[in-house]
Amino acid sequence: MTDDRCDLLCLDAPRAEAIREGLLAGEVAYGAAERAKALSDPTRLTLAAALREAGEAGQDPSGGELCVCDLAWISERAQNLVSHHMRMLRSHGLVRSRRDGKLVMYSLTDEGLSLLSAVLGDASREAQEAGTRA
Repeated sequence: MTDDRCDLLCLDAPRAEAIREGLLAGEVAYGAAERAKALSDPTRLTLAAALREAGEAGQDPSGGELCVCDLAWISERAQNLVSHHMRMLRSHGLVRSRRDGKLVMYSLTDEGLSLLSAVLGDASREAQEAGTRA
């Protein structure tokens, strides 16, 4: 016996069919996977987490706004690299942007905040607590 498959084929066809009918359609699953992949890069994940922290610091539950300059400084990355990553997050609907004079301001969308929370879980909270104890 292997640990990853059954030794006996015992399909519960009605239950399995009901579950299969309720699954995501191919294009919906593809879009969700693409959004999840957008947060698979450590820099993009850090940038999204910074936007979430900006929202929490300002008591805005949907996430605060930061300009590319702030995001570059926070992430210790070049502005052109941050702009590239933010465009990717925006193209997947995870952040929104608006121009404020010469600044481009970014914030998380509800979907971006939800996905970020699912990806990070309690990891960012644990890191904060460890930092305050040190």
